[in-house]
Amino acid sequence: MSLELTRNFSIIAHIDHGKTTLSDRLLEFTQTISEREKQDQLLDAMDLERERGITIKSHPVSMYYPAKDGKTYQLNLLDTPGHVDFSYEVSRSLAACEGALLIVDAAQGVEAQTLANLHLANEQELTIIPVINKIDLPSADLPKVHKQLEDIVCIPAEEAIPASAKNGIGIEDILEAIVERIPAPVQPEDNKLRASVFDSVYDNFRGVVSYVRVISGSMRRGTKIKFFHTPNNYEIKEVGVFTPAMTKRDELVAGDVGYVIANMKSASDVKIGDTMTESSNPCSDPLPGFKEIQPMVFAGIYPVDTSDFEALKAAVAKLQINDAAFSFMAESSAALGFGFRCGFLGLLHMEIIQERLRREFNMDIISTYPSVIYEVSLTNGEEIIVDNPCMLPDSQAIQEIREPMVRVYIMTPGDYIGDLMKLVMDKRGEMENTETIDDLRVMLTCNLPLSEILVDFNDRLKSMTRGYGSMDYEHNGYRAAKMVKMDMLIAGEPVDAFATIVHRDKAESYGRKLATRLKEVIPQQLFVVAIQAAIGGKIIARESISAMRKNVTAKCYGGDISRKRKLLEKQKKGKAKMKAIGKVNIPQDAFIRVLKND
Repeated sequence: MSLELTRNFSIIAHIDHGKTTLSDRLLEFTQTISEREKQDQLLDAMDLERERGITIKSHPVSMYYPAKDGKTYQLNLLDTPGHVDFSYEVSRSLAACEGALLIVDAAQGVEAQTLANLHLANEQELTIIPVINKIDLPSADLPKVHKQLEDIVCIPAEEAIPASAKNGIGIEDILEAIVERIPAPVQPEDNKLRASVFDSVYDNFRGVVSYVRVISGSMRRGTKIKFFHTPNNYEIKEVGVFTPAMTKRDELVAGDVGYVIANMKSASDVKIGDTMTESSNPCSDPLPGFKEIQPMVFAGIYPVDTSDFEALKAAVAKLQINDAAFSFMAESSAALGFGFRCGFLGLLHMEIIQERLRREFNMDIISTYPSVIYEVSLTNGEEIIVDNPCMLPDSQAIQEIREPMVRVYIMTPGDYIGDLMKLVMDKRGEMENTETIDDLRVMLTCNLPLSEILVDFNDRLKSMTRGYGSMDYEHNGYRAAKMVKMDMLIAGEPVDAFATIVHRDKAESYGRKLATRLKEVIPQQLFVVAIQAAIGGKIIARESISAMRKNVTAKCYGGDISRKRKLLEKQKKGKAKMKAIGKVNIPQDAFIRVLKND
């Protein structure tokens, strides 16, 4: 298909605004799929994607549309993940397009993530086609959404296409707008091969399958290729397009979106955003925008049954083959045995990986409290990166600890501003800006530490705003903070599984909460067990588990009181000796109960 008749576009939207449903309708209208193949969420292959109604992996597809001008166009749709954790993958998919459909829910209007994804599209200078979806809902308010588009997004309201993906309303208008408004791919300056890799998956039988957009040149079976950011050369075994199944082609040319299978054995052989070029006649510079994906959140993952360690090792290795953003390394804990320190893009990514381990590999796992990466300046001038509390040096050797910050955008009805401001303050955040969106909603922009939004921030936001609030965030550098390492001592022995890096102002309340929880799950011993939270050598919180007591005077029937006193003194000495030499063995289920509560 010639470049003039090719259109590459993406769909961007807030979660649950109908992106995947619209993709299904476009496939049906262009007869890319037959009646027999029809199903909801066709491009979402994973059970998790279908259950949660989110897109986790990118799914491109090529469609052929006979337009009203009498020509047949090839429309390449690059479906993108919707969540903030995958924003780099979204930016690479958008870089492979010339235009984007911006979906806005007719009832809910512009949301936080709508704006975040729109910013990514504007950075790539894409043509934006606004689509107001779900106009069939009784609560749809088109005038309000038109006003929001003009005031917030700065798009003229008359450009918006009213549609209902569920009922198939406006689908033809959308296709015509794609043909008319989105420009064709730019004619290449030369015939050297340049292809942008925007995603990759691992196939058990064929190795790594790279999803590419060809910018210039062509590729076919037998072409020798290389990448700019990995050292090896490869030979192409197969090329093709998605219809939406993988369909083999003789060659891919400039403007095409498709897949490439070469002799690659690991997902680490190809990096998302890298440039593919010919080994013998390479282009001089890579395509712009590439960056290494860095994990932002870390957690330890351990098997509940220690004998499952080898099975867990095989499972995480298979997951990494399919998800290059997921990293892991072996570690051991005195409390939990052997396991892995895993790195994730964000909290949703962590949740998905853990759920996939449970479902796809039938693993019974436990994860430690999630932590983030801290930058630490030492007194000797050295700079180190710490992602595990156990690796933090002694406080005497530390000059400064810097924690990662995020800029959070919260879209909320105006009635809840006071509660949300208090939530932000509780989480050590600072308000940057408050902007009125319309007569009902406002957008709060605030700066927060990443560690504070890891666990319950989104849940509390949703409950405070009765589900009407939405949030999105972007990373915003590092900032010095009074962070300290807090150890939990049980009978004087530190337990590494409960060590955390916390802010000094919050250490006492967190230590007291954790000590109280441990008191409930650790069984009684024959001596008093002290549970202490400590920062360095200073104890900041303590709970005690009272000793089990044997009634040693039960055998005394009458007689002088001194007989009983003598037995009680003997018992007291025995308990003191036991306390000095006794060890507390914490059962595995105690760890599981505490960490799962966290």
